[in-house]
Amino acid sequence: MARSPFTLAAAVTAALSGAEVVGARTLTADGDGRFDSAVVTLADGRELAIRVGDDDETARELAAESLALRALTAGARAMLPFRAPEYIGETRLADGRALVTELLPGFQIEAGHVPGGRGAAESMGASIAAVHALPASVVRGAGLPARSAEESREEIRQLVDRAAATGRIPARLTVRWREAVDDDELWRFESAVTLGGVQATSFLFDDDPERGPAVVGVVHWHGLSLGDPAVDLAWLSSATDAAGDVHAAYAEASDRTPDGALALRARLLAELEFARWLVHGDSLHRKDIMDDAAALLEALAEGLRENDLSVIAQRSEGVDSALDALGRVPETAATRVNTAMETDAYNPQDLLPGDTGEALGGDQTRGGTNDEDAFVGDSTEDLSEITKSDLRPRDDAADSGSEALWTDKTGTDPSAADPADEAQRAARAALQRWTSSSSE
Repeated sequence: MARSPFTLAAAVTAALSGAEVVGARTLTADGDGRFDSAVVTLADGRELAIRVGDDDETARELAAESLALRALTAGARAMLPFRAPEYIGETRLADGRALVTELLPGFQIEAGHVPGGRGAAESMGASIAAVHALPASVVRGAGLPARSAEESREEIRQLVDRAAATGRIPARLTVRWREAVDDDELWRFESAVTLGGVQATSFLFDDDPERGPAVVGVVHWHGLSLGDPAVDLAWLSSATDAAGDVHAAYAEASDRTPDGALALRARLLAELEFARWLVHGDSLHRKDIMDDAAALLEALAEGLRENDLSVIAQRSEGVDSALDALGRVPETAATRVNTAMETDAYNPQDLLPGDTGEALGGDQTRGGTNDEDAFVGDSTEDLSEITKSDLRPRDDAADSGSEALWTDKTGTDPSAADPADEAQRAARAALQRWTSSSSE
């Protein structure tokens, strides 16, 4: 692939009749993306995103995205507290399918770095609830997939059987998953409009001075369907700090019948991403993928507690540390319930054994991994003055030989501050760390 932005810009004029292109730039800095993509500026000031998929998988994804965005009528969009990209047009570029959409502004935060408390976590939970509150006619009217609770259950049963047939699943996991599938209480839910596997990077944020980071846009609509609401919460297995607050905000904002097994099914789906990765490797006859998946499954099995997928057990603790590796599992071609990270700058080799399993280091920006529908704008307010220069070591820590205990310039111990305020500050600090200074 690796088409130039100018080649992609020319394709925009075919997708949008009368378009006058005045500028083009790459959408991301990484050339290993699943799509060729670019940002195109029009004479009227609009900025559009164009993506081109050359293989069957990416072409299907773009076709599904096109259908989903067109299914979001003005009435449906008015029900959402955030923006979704507008469909602009489609065309062909050589043998590839090209989709042109509106470019949305906003910042992204990786799942493992979404802070709990007021701000990002609460906004994410409310945003997911808003999607799930859309009328079923949005999906049914567009002919998009619709699955009942029993059909979702049967799909999971088939996945477990396929994974078990490889002989690479620890027996403990096979028993655990089959017991969960057989637990009728786990599958008593009302189907909802879902994104089919939302990710943390599907949310675009702005830093509101009053509320902290808030969701202003959502991308990755290609999985829009009617099904299990838990698929859009499975990513929380990698967001250990924020999971509880996202779930709480979701429950508070939702007008649906309470689903006591929602968090348990979400965890089950997160675990099954390892199984999907194994099945994907098996279908491609890729021993390296199967070995990687088997190692992840062994680590998962070692860290599990008994019966914590049972509704009776009603798990109250965070997910097992083995699930922290979930971010290493790339999107699989075999999956219908998509809970893997998707950006056009995704590089599968970065996620195989020997790497850290994280897309970014602790304080790196997101340059090079921006969503294909998202524009990374100017940096938010510099918080370094708050987090460093406004703090000084407490006098009683000067000779302690340990790490300094911090107070602010007024002599107040930050630990005594309002937890909500501290959570909001942490959310802003996280947003600051993952903000790039330009849109590459």
